[in-house]
Amino acid sequence: MKLWKTILTAAALVLANGASALAARDLVIGITLEPPHLDPTAGAAAAIDEVLYANVFEGLTRIGADGEVLPALAESWTISDDGKVYTFKLHSGVKFHDGTDFNADDVKFSLDRARADNSVNAQKGLFAAIDTVEVVDPATVRITLKNPQSSFLYNMGWGDAVIVAPETAEINKEKPVGTGPFKFQNWAKGSSITLIRSDAYWGAPVSLDKAEFRIVTDAAAAVPALLSGDVQAFPFFDPDSVAQIQGDPRFKVVIGATEGETILSMNNKKPPFDRLQVRQAISFALDRKAIIDGASAGLGVPIGSHMSPANKAYVDLTGLYPHNVDKARELLKEAGLENGFKATLKLPPPPYARLGGEIIASQLRDVGIDLQIVPVEWAQWLDQVFTKKDYDLTIVSHTEPNDIDVYSRKDYYFNYDNSTFDKIIADLNLTSDEAKRMTLLGEAQKILADDAVVGFLYELPKVGVWDAKLEGFWENAPIQANDLTKVKWTE
Repeated sequence: MKLWKTILTAAALVLANGASALAARDLVIGITLEPPHLDPTAGAAAAIDEVLYANVFEGLTRIGADGEVLPALAESWTISDDGKVYTFKLHSGVKFHDGTDFNADDVKFSLDRARADNSVNAQKGLFAAIDTVEVVDPATVRITLKNPQSSFLYNMGWGDAVIVAPETAEINKEKPVGTGPFKFQNWAKGSSITLIRSDAYWGAPVSLDKAEFRIVTDAAAAVPALLSGDVQAFPFFDPDSVAQIQGDPRFKVVIGATEGETILSMNNKKPPFDRLQVRQAISFALDRKAIIDGASAGLGVPIGSHMSPANKAYVDLTGLYPHNVDKARELLKEAGLENGFKATLKLPPPPYARLGGEIIASQLRDVGIDLQIVPVEWAQWLDQVFTKKDYDLTIVSHTEPNDIDVYSRKDYYFNYDNSTFDKIIADLNLTSDEAKRMTLLGEAQKILADDAVVGFLYELPKVGVWDAKLEGFWENAPIQANDLTKVKWTE
């Protein structure tokens, strides 16, 4: 009888340990924003890439944890002497998650689709330099550029440049089909998005069997979710909640950097923001330190133009508009607005926008600018502000990497137009000499600051919190992504 009990106990332990090991290959990740859809090639929302980049979808290249360009679906490439022709050798034996083969035809389809006149790609500028895309053979693609572009390989690593199949491109918004190490399983709208490991993946297998992206929109709910174990990781955690977790040995708290220039955007063609004195007045009225303390728990790094302080091309222009209420009032008087004016401030959901908006409204009120705060959901923001340019002021963090060129886009929501700036960006795209590029980037930053195109606030910090037994998450965010390819449980 004792022997039988011993056997039963041992069997129970084996089953328990097996169940524990199985569970340890699953992961629940908290995200604060639900994507509007699941197609990275058809939307500007960062939340799309935060779920799908490198996990479900892949491009010719990919961006690594340190911002470096790495091979992805292209195993190698050669560049012509004149810098205009890129010949990509593709991995063989790659399949989409629906079982169809990946080949050079899919690359041509994806790039031609992204740069077409009717393209809905949010970053069409990434493909503007492409002249032709040719299929040499099923495993080789030749891309000829109109002119040399030093950033081309980097551009092909953006989420907007992932490769999709013609058979499934139209359903990717609801049921994404890619070539990555995870495949889409389910989207319970308002609740979660679940990915499972793709056993047919062509590359190195991932450690996780299942990854559920749990949508936790209320920042106050994030800490209880972690403490209870319902969620094991928040790669992008609310800075104001860090103090409640820091020091708890069950968790790692990792503070890194992003490419997120957090700005007070202004509609440069809408009166009175079409006047330089008004935009400069707003810049002088902003107290960056108070905004950073209140909206990012003091962790943001102040910026004076559209460039990350971590970038080697960064020029510190934060001294151009020191907080000066008297100067702000003087400039408004010069603009004929000594009695101030009223405007709206549309705020998307992230805490940096909602908290920062309250602080900025108070600061602008001190100089006679009365702001009506209008909270909007992301879908509304993308429609009203980003697409239709129906706004006065808004706050958003531009998390796309190396994106200073957006100010040269004539259809962009800033409504900014400066031919000198445009020429610098055009020259930059043609220049591969590193010293010349640094000079041009410095000049571009200075023009944006002088024109006070937007109110430059701070670089968004990346605060990550996850179970201490997890490893492989990115410390920094060189792009907007939660790359799970190296994430695993250590015990």
